[in-house]
Amino acid sequence: MKKLIVKDNALIEASYALDAVEQRILLLAVLASRQQRQPKGNKVKIHAHEYMNTFGVERHASYEALRNGAKGLFEAKFQYQKIDDETGTVGFAESRWVESAVYFDKLATIELAFTSDVLPLIGELEKRFTQYEIEQIAGLQSRYAIRLYEMLVQWRSSGKTPEIPLQTLRNRLGLLDDEYSRMCDFKSRVVDMALKQINEHTDIKATYEQRKQGRLIVGFTFVFKPKPKVKVKADEVSRDEATGDLFSIGGLSDAQLGRIARNKQFIADYNHLVSANSSANKDTSAWVDEMVKRLKANPDDFKKRPINDYLN
Repeated sequence: MKKLIVKDNALIEASYALDAVEQRILLLAVLASRQQRQPKGNKVKIHAHEYMNTFGVERHASYEALRNGAKGLFEAKFQYQKIDDETGTVGFAESRWVESAVYFDKLATIELAFTSDVLPLIGELEKRFTQYEIEQIAGLQSRYAIRLYEMLVQWRSSGKTPEIPLQTLRNRLGLLDDEYSRMCDFKSRVVDMALKQINEHTDIKATYEQRKQGRLIVGFTFVFKPKPKVKVKADEVSRDEATGDLFSIGGLSDAQLGRIARNKQFIADYNHLVSANSSANKDTSAWVDEMVKRLKANPDDFKKRPINDYLN
């Protein structure tokens, strides 16, 4: 079953500064709120194994992420446009994400209680909303990449965003006035880095156009398209009875792809594909999981030598 994140566009267009861990926990909480069959008011629970399995981190790291991320969410605020139900007047609102956050150490679980402002923005939406599968942002390490991906897929039907004024873009990405204030730094450290991760790890390929007034850049327009889906031959979709893996590229099972990912020559050939800060660069199992996923999704990225050579 697809794990869909669904947000009112007021949240997509909101301004806030959450780090990558806090955004991940927020998305898991949004998912839990929509999936729980017997909602308990505004409260949701998230276990460390959910964070670990979704984002491919080690067990200990997932415990720390929940503990610190819950605290960060409790302290965080966001600003968004709110429409008055009676008059249709648009106002500028400020709110908190959660009204309480509890970490149960022995259970490796957090319990979050959304505020009354957030609940209508993540519930059963009927009008302006954006949705995407949570697995699409699982490989994004930058907080800017997660936010930018959401801003892009809001316009999935057209494949192009309206022009976003520079200050609006900075606000939505949660940047303070003195953060990356030089345009060269903003583009290289924020926009370009975010797009690089989006293009590597998600289901879209994106670029941007910039608008100038004189010599000053005053706005950005993002253009993107879905990546082509990998076609699998009928005889490659049978199940390997011995391992339970589904056959993937080149008639190779997941177990064989795992062997390839552990091959020293393969690591030397493709370790540039993940950032230095990625968990895949620090943990063997995370590396294998990441590479198997990429080998199946984008086989054309691995052309340095025949893929079967790494099995020798």
